[in-house]
Amino acid sequence: MKPFTFKQFEIQQSKDVFRVGTDGVLLGALANINNAIKVLEIGTGTGLISLMLAQRNPKAQFLGIDINEEAANLTRLNFENSVFHLRLKNIFQDFKTFEMEEKFDLIVSNPPYFEESGSEKDKIARQTVELNFAQLISKSSKFLSENGIFSVIIPVEAGDDLIEIANENQLFLIRKINIKGIENSKVKRLILEFSLAEKTLDESEFTIEKSPRQYSDQYLELTKEFHIFKV
Repeated sequence: MKPFTFKQFEIQQSKDVFRVGTDGVLLGALANINNAIKVLEIGTGTGLISLMLAQRNPKAQFLGIDINEEAANLTRLNFENSVFHLRLKNIFQDFKTFEMEEKFDLIVSNPPYFEESGSEKDKIARQTVELNFAQLISKSSKFLSENGIFSVIIPVEAGDDLIEIANENQLFLIRKINIKGIENSKVKRLILEFSLAEKTLDESEFTIEKSPRQYSDQYLELTKEFHIFKV
């Protein structure tokens, strides 16, 4: 497959690993990494999100983890080939058995969000087969630093369930971004951020396209340091 070229790095892709997509770009551009020094990404895929976050925060150190060996290898390749490679590490491991004493200031994930189906296509990356929300959240809460943030992007339909599971694990919703695919449409995705400390909820709205195949000014502004847009 053709690589996906950004301004400061390139993403090699594979037909067997979930490709670069808008969800990953949005999370990479919007996750709150301002004060993070240690970052953990769960389910790296190509490594896109960590690479975007590394570009946004030059002080942060990154650890990525993926249960798919080909994805872990692809992420490692993309990390090694980037200008941020000294701050990026990736391992092939099941997050459910992952153990580390270290705490993280930001834990980020674009998790599997379709219930199991008969399709084998993108099975691990797109279906809740290997890692469900309860496992993801309960484990992540143990690795958060005192002021750490847990940040995910999910379909709007899954939002209430994820928030409820987070509350059960003493994680409080502190930021919610309602994402529309196109102007005047329904919300299709949510970026949700949680912390161990209860805070006033910061809620906002984001629109990807102003008309079919025409990015909104909001999206163009958000991604101007990443995307190479054809004029």
